[in-house]
Amino acid sequence: MIQNSSPSSPTKIAWVVSLALLISYVDRGNLATASTVIQQELALSPEQLGVLLSAFFATYVLAMVPAGWLAERYGAHAVLTAGLCIWSMATLASGFAASFVALLLLRLLLGLGESVSFPCMSRLLAAGVPASRLAEANGITAFGYLIGPAIGTLFGGLLIEHYGWRSSFLLFGALSLLWLLLWRRVVVSEPRLKDDVAVGPSFKEILQQRGLWGTSLGLFSMNYSFYLILAWLPSYLITERGFSITAMAAVASGAYLLNAVAAWSSGWLIDRWIARGHSINVTYKTILSVYHLLGIGCMVGLVTLPATAAIACLYLYQLVIGIGSPGTFAVPQIMAGPTAAARWVGVQNMCGNLAGLIAPAATGFILGATGEFERAFMLAAAINVLGLIGWIWVLPKIQPINWSTARTVDAI
Repeated sequence: MIQNSSPSSPTKIAWVVSLALLISYVDRGNLATASTVIQQELALSPEQLGVLLSAFFATYVLAMVPAGWLAERYGAHAVLTAGLCIWSMATLASGFAASFVALLLLRLLLGLGESVSFPCMSRLLAAGVPASRLAEANGITAFGYLIGPAIGTLFGGLLIEHYGWRSSFLLFGALSLLWLLLWRRVVVSEPRLKDDVAVGPSFKEILQQRGLWGTSLGLFSMNYSFYLILAWLPSYLITERGFSITAMAAVASGAYLLNAVAAWSSGWLIDRWIARGHSINVTYKTILSVYHLLGIGCMVGLVTLPATAAIACLYLYQLVIGIGSPGTFAVPQIMAGPTAAARWVGVQNMCGNLAGLIAPAATGFILGATGEFERAFMLAAAINVLGLIGWIWVLPKIQPINWSTARTVDAI
């Protein structure tokens, strides 16, 4: 981290981290955008394609908790730098892959690199952003990781159409490294785990918090539908609805753009709503619950309604998940605080991203068995019920935890 410099402004921190998350979602989404072309060129079965789409999450999930510890032990600034270098090189190398095994290994490496992104983001925001602006900061970062699929799908689709699928991996992998030039200019004052052992909670104390398991269950439910869409939407639009690659890219990128704008706007509005005296607890729980209720209807509508109405369901789904996105990380940042946010989010994201490991692969096997998407989307609709349980019943009141007195309070 840069020394002898004053900390960067909260807005600057949020926007530069947002750009890193944008890059991560472009890089992880390349395979989904090019899936139909890669499947044909490499003669992959639906099951193999599903495994490739899920492989990223194997290392992404397993490395998430260590990434949170590393961020608090050595600083999120340095750890995020290393992670981005790893995932950028994995993306670049994917442009040269010529077999299922090569792509599988590179997707595993990509997941390892990207595992640092959300623990580091939460650490940086909890340490560098006032509590009164956390929703706005999380809205900005959500804008990045939600607009990433829009940019990746639109420009990736155009690159694939004109220059082949390898071009998107080569170009996006090389461009990702340019982010490091901006990151060098960002300074965050981070309390390190080694400097504040007496202040911060132990990992065991974090694991004992009921709130951790409420946010983890909620994120798993939210991510199942999200990753199903992210991994299989291009293939669904092309094979099930008859879209061309260009038309698919336009529809999908428009939906992702709506998602990103909704997240940015929602974060700004939530902070101002709470500043006017409304309950933090009621505000976040209401927003996240409404997301899951509408998510059930949208998943069902995508496969049961005519094409125009199904696309409307897709856009409604992207709108509501955008509105709910700031809360998924603002809640743990509020509750855990700067000394525990990275480890909390490491566990939360590990649990939540099991959905990314399961959803793409399960969908591939459902397609292989039935030849259609209907049962896959119905399963996603059912899993939204778990989100209601997590955010409403398991998650206790949303408020900062006093770690000095919380060792026996609210423990499971």
